Amino acid sequence: MTNETAITLPDHDWPEFPPGLVWLVGAGPGEPGLLTLQALYALREADVIVHDALVDPRILEWRRPETEMEYAGKRGGKPSAKQRDISLRLIELSRAGKKVLRLKGGDPFVFGRGGEEAQTLVQAGVPIRVTPGISAGIGGLAFAGIPVTHRDVNQAVTFLTGHDQSGATPSAIDWPSIARGSQVIVIYMAMKHLKQITGNLLGAGRAADEPVAIVSNATRPEMRVLETTLGKAAADAQDHGMEAPAIVCVGRVVALRQVIDWAGQLRGEPVRDLDPLGTGGTRQVS
Repeated sequence: MTNETAITLPDHDWPEFPPGLVWLVGAGPGEPGLLTLQALYALREADVIVHDALVDPRILEWRRPETEMEYAGKRGGKPSAKQRDISLRLIELSRAGKKVLRLKGGDPFVFGRGGEEAQTLVQAGVPIRVTPGISAGIGGLAFAGIPVTHRDVNQAVTFLTGHDQSGATPSAIDWPSIARGSQVIVIYMAMKHLKQITGNLLGAGRAADEPVAIVSNATRPEMRVLETTLGKAAADAQDHGMEAPAIVCVGRVVALRQVIDWAGQLRGEPVRDLDPLGTGGTRQVS
């Protein structure tokens, strides 16, 4: 794809992007084609792009040649920019009269600290705009052939983060309540503390044989999917070299990958089970 064809946008009443505005935009889970049109418009209009580590480099290639780029990535266990410094830099760029694109992986308001940045900017008198992106906990699992909801399985889904501000497993989570009340649990940033997280769920009564999927580098060419169980997830993840960034899904919806692994089927792999939930056959249209 050439840069010229990539930037062609349909006629539309696009939002204004005046100097001094900070536009918080979700870049989606990785695959550039999942970028929204509004995000692409902002990418082409920005004077400076302040981006996270999880923004695919191919997306950044769609900027204008003269657009500046500043890296503000945060990766667990590695030297990273401090959140306060990132927010202060956004304020500084705004006050310098720049059109600032704050580009964040996934959705900026889903475990992306976008809410913190937006709050700080507004308190500093900086005008903002927000464009959501496809969150990895939904879009990444869909690429793996796992629907986060299914009428035969769940009427609710719970999204958790695997670590808090200190980097430890979140202490404020009521694990017994989550284990009892959540039919499907989707966990972001869980790899570092996966053994403790699965142990918390097991200790709170979840079954050791409950299906679990770990999706690493979701939607990207290097995406890997590990199907395992709650009791074996931590050991299997280590044995198979599953690495962050990854999404962990706990629940019976994982079994549906046996029939909805569309990417595998496009590669010629056979459907493993047309009725993985044991509903008595394939679903009828209703």
